[in-house]
Amino acid sequence: MSWLVLYLRPRTEKKVAAFAEGLTVDFRLPLRQETRIYQYRKVMFEKPVFPGYFFVCADARERQELLKTNHVVRVIVPPDEAQLLHELDQIGMALAADPTLGACQALRRGVRVRIRSGPFMGIEGLVSGGKGTGKVRLNVDMIGQAVAIEVDRDLLETIR
Repeated sequence: MSWLVLYLRPRTEKKVAAFAEGLTVDFRLPLRQETRIYQYRKVMFEKPVFPGYFFVCADARERQELLKTNHVVRVIVPPDEAQLLHELDQIGMALAADPTLGACQALRRGVRVRIRSGPFMGIEGLVSGGKGTGKVRLNVDMIGQAVAIEVDRDLLETIR
């Protein structure tokens, strides 16, 4: 059993998630909430934070079953599974505190920080220079994307 990153066809993430639930495999699909107004009605729905990407822990047989769905374009094997899981857990914690967070470009260089208090307490990420509020980016290095959180600089502590 190993963790894989599946790059999927457009708008098939939830279909693959439903199929993976049927296989009873462990997977991660970070979802964010979005609200739209249609003819004076508010409609809330969930969209993938990283469109086109699906994170799954599968053995060879389950991997073949997922490939049979014809939704998988490419399979990416992460060089460091523990780091991938840590990054996905950090994003899961952030989405639990604010389900409306969206994806942005990953930060290549920055200062590694931990949030000391508030709803995002304990989350670690990278922050670049600036004063006042800082954007802490929770990178997923495998796919080059991140989730940005705006946090007051007084709540951040530098970690090594």
